[in-house]
Amino acid sequence: MHWVWIGTVALLAVEAAQAAEQQLAILDPVVVTATRFRERYDDKPVNVTVISAEDMQRSAAKTVPDLLAEQAGIHIHDFFGNNAATTTIDLRGFGISGTQNTLILIDGRRAADLDLSGVQWSALPLSAIERIEIVRGSGAVLYGDGATAGVVNIITRSPLAQPAGATFGLRAGSYGMKELSASASRAGERIGFSVAASNFESDGYRANNHNRQSTALADFRVLTGSGEVALKLGTDHQGIRLPGARQVQPSTGVNQLVTDRRGAQTPRDWSQRNGNRMNLDWRHDTALGELNVGLGWRDKEQRSYFDFGGFPDFRIAELDVWSFSPRFRATPALPGGKHTLVFGLDWQRWNYRLQRSNAVANIGRPFNTVDAQQESLGFYVQDSLAVSERLTLTAGLRGEQFEIDARDRFDAAAPGGAFGSGAPAGLQRESEKAWELGARYGLAAGAALIAKTGRSYRFANVDEIYETSALFTNQFQFLRPQTARHHELGLELRKGSAWMRAALFRMDVRDEIHLDAYTSGIGNTNLPPSRRHGLELEGKWQPLRPLSLSGSYSHIDARFREGVLPGGAFTATNVVIAGKTVPLVPRHKINLGASWAFSEATRLSLLATYVAKQFMDNDQGNTLGTQIPSYVVADVKLSHREGPWTLSAVINNLFDRKYYNYAVRSQFVADRYNAYPLPERNFGVSVEYAFR
Repeated sequence: MHWVWIGTVALLAVEAAQAAEQQLAILDPVVVTATRFRERYDDKPVNVTVISAEDMQRSAAKTVPDLLAEQAGIHIHDFFGNNAATTTIDLRGFGISGTQNTLILIDGRRAADLDLSGVQWSALPLSAIERIEIVRGSGAVLYGDGATAGVVNIITRSPLAQPAGATFGLRAGSYGMKELSASASRAGERIGFSVAASNFESDGYRANNHNRQSTALADFRVLTGSGEVALKLGTDHQGIRLPGARQVQPSTGVNQLVTDRRGAQTPRDWSQRNGNRMNLDWRHDTALGELNVGLGWRDKEQRSYFDFGGFPDFRIAELDVWSFSPRFRATPALPGGKHTLVFGLDWQRWNYRLQRSNAVANIGRPFNTVDAQQESLGFYVQDSLAVSERLTLTAGLRGEQFEIDARDRFDAAAPGGAFGSGAPAGLQRESEKAWELGARYGLAAGAALIAKTGRSYRFANVDEIYETSALFTNQFQFLRPQTARHHELGLELRKGSAWMRAALFRMDVRDEIHLDAYTSGIGNTNLPPSRRHGLELEGKWQPLRPLSLSGSYSHIDARFREGVLPGGAFTATNVVIAGKTVPLVPRHKINLGASWAFSEATRLSLLATYVAKQFMDNDQGNTLGTQIPSYVVADVKLSHREGPWTLSAVINNLFDRKYYNYAVRSQFVADRYNAYPLPERNFGVSVEYAFR
């Protein structure tokens, strides 16, 4: 298989070389994440995919994860299919921990927290997004912790780039879904502002899955004589009911996927989340180069109730984080060619509090109160050297210091505290480094080879270290930082109206931070070494003026290289994982898209996705005997503009497939597993009116 991949890239390189005299018909977009500054990437050794505003308008996707799933190398795990309320994304084969290994940014700032609550995707409606940039296999030098597989940067619309006016929208669809949205913007020569708000509500495909989400955003921009000042504010609120899984156990004849697919296992469970954020950025051009200073703050309060079969657990988690990120870009006169030097620092401080009780009414006296402070400080430098018109070299280095200080106050006399315990206080300090070397060589006009190698790291978050001992007493179990080595070879080709990208990659991961489901009292742990390697192909082509075609293919082989999980008294013992496939990583994934413009005002778009079978979560030994089945899902969208009106109709899961993309095997019963079925065929319509 390795020789097939190499041969594929070699054949594409030959084709690229034959295009030597062709001129570019498609201009490269501006990309921020490549160097943390606004500049083109056509001379940088980075593997970038850009989802433009036009791509979003054509797509039948309803959320950001849906959009990302249309791209090569990205797979999503969606528990309920209700406006991405519990969706995680996985880039290049990390399974359920993909979110912790893919750094999600909003306007260059981290969107994920130091717990496992995940990204609040609904906090950014698609209408507020200018573009999404996906940088694969790169970003650890410039962004640090968690950029193992790559970086996804969501760029919001600037009011200075929008026409003045207002927009009102209404969307409705299956399962009682309805959404109201409104936005307005106004800009002068030097000052602009925009505001947007939305409210989404749906009963959900599953029983006990009512979801209500509301967001509000504001963006203020001021152009100075030599730069820009930007202030961005946001708030989001969510309340969702949690239906749990559908259980399957062949030995007892239980299969709720067949007998009660839409039912609820946990009819009393729910979660609420409120968040706010503020970002202030100052960009200033000096005689020596460009200075950018960013200051950020956000907070979150999350309340959740889990009945646990009559042993209830109610939690309030509160979090706030401050960040400070000054950086500078210069083009000094140094030997060897044209240098572009970027350097800066990233400082973050997180304050986290978790309160646990057995009922909402008793939270005033919690039996566990966990306080944790996490602080990180990273310094980085990266140099891009244009040796010639064809050859660009990049080298970067980052060092980061990390500290987490955690305490757990336990009150045995509190309601529900009789059988609990408190974790002894703990302190962990770590330091890690990332580096990267890259080269881009222009084979011809519109064609380039890219080669990269580097090192990344990830620190464990507070939810991953707050676990129990073998005697089920609470502990802070500090873990070693996860590290990875990366290698990648890629090819880009643009010829006429066609664009194509191919990449071979390999990641060798050590001390991977993940749940050990077989060993009671351990929780998350550092797993034995693993390797991910694969092939990504993606392209776009416009053979006719009204017709646009797109496609992508991903092959990912993710395996443990060695190791045995010891297990425990109530689980399987001595589970061999050496040579086994990492759970929740499909080996093959294909996306095929087509869009036909009947006129400038009317367009029909179709996307079909094939995802191969996957081993279930917790099945590191690959011994369950059944896997998540492969599936094909197709979506279609028809849109039409008439004056200030925009109308669209969407059919998701056109062929009414009964499928799921997340399931977890039981730790205790050999043939039992829980699956999370996703919506069957469903419909949506929307209407939007724009005042200009």
